[in-house]
Amino acid sequence: MDFNVKKLASDAGVFFTRAVQFTGEKLGQAEKTELDAHFENLLSRADSTKNWTEKILRQTEVLLQPNPSARIEEFLYEKLDRKIPSRITNGELLGQYMIDAASEFGPGTPYGTTLIKVGEAQRHLGAADRDFIQSSMINFLMPLRNFLEGDWKTISKERRLLENRRLDLDACKARLKKAKAAEAKASAEQELRSAQTEFDRQAEVTRLLLEGISSTHTTHLRCLHEFVEAQATYYAQCYQYTLDLQKLLGSSNREMFPSAFVGNTDTPAPPSGGSPVIPSLVGPCNPTPSSVGFTEVIPPSSGTRKARVLYDYDAADSSELELLADELITVYSLPGMDSDWLMGEKGNKKGKVPVTYLELLN
Repeated sequence: MDFNVKKLASDAGVFFTRAVQFTGEKLGQAEKTELDAHFENLLSRADSTKNWTEKILRQTEVLLQPNPSARIEEFLYEKLDRKIPSRITNGELLGQYMIDAASEFGPGTPYGTTLIKVGEAQRHLGAADRDFIQSSMINFLMPLRNFLEGDWKTISKERRLLENRRLDLDACKARLKKAKAAEAKASAEQELRSAQTEFDRQAEVTRLLLEGISSTHTTHLRCLHEFVEAQATYYAQCYQYTLDLQKLLGSSNREMFPSAFVGNTDTPAPPSGGSPVIPSLVGPCNPTPSSVGFTEVIPPSSGTRKARVLYDYDAADSSELELLADELITVYSLPGMDSDWLMGEKGNKKGKVPVTYLELLN
């Protein structure tokens, strides 16, 4: 007990001495040992690394999991060292809803069939999203978090020790200046030498840790490359899934909407999952079915009619006519022409135009 009391008194004395020295420095009444420029640059770089790593980490977490409640739940599981439960992604949930709806509406109906196709694609997109999140968590977020919770805590601890050693050193310098008697000066000089040794030793330890920030940057650079690779893979998968779905829906358009171009003045379904499709050219005439299930477009008795362009269209070759949204053109059909196309004229230019990019006018 006696030893503990003495140690407590000694620690209190050291704390008081440091507090006095720190206050004197702030008030400009005490001198302060300055670190060299290289050391200050190391400290500044370490602080910047810590601050920006925190910001990048937090924003990446928001990117991967926009739901704040879910992020809090995952954080609590992590702090309790419990396995984070597998969570269904929004895409997978949407896909399941669509498939369930198709079962109720009738999977054999056009709407039900399309719901199933789109639902399956959404489930694939959701699974790709989950894989991307898991890969990013392991290969990118975990190294950033390990730095903040491991290396940075060690650096912070050693920096605090260095600051305490500096305060002790400067306090010894102040006592030496105030010492008058030879015995007091000798004692103060001995304390100063001891404090200088402790300070130099701690400065070296801290400097080595701060220089290790370079290896931290190298590690984070490698992780950043892995994050970009995972992101590129994810978006490539999403593009391929949606492209396949678009083609699948486009190929089934003719079966689901065989009368889309016959006597229909409403706004029909979009081309390949995009924007509205044109009304029909054909009035109450007797159409001839084509080999692909569409009704061949029969030109009106006048032979031509006006049409408004719905979307920009880039001509694939010289046989096609380039279109700009909202412009008016003249269109007509030629014998034996594919029902998906019409001949279009604007000014002195003419060429094939896709029917789905037009709105026919009376």
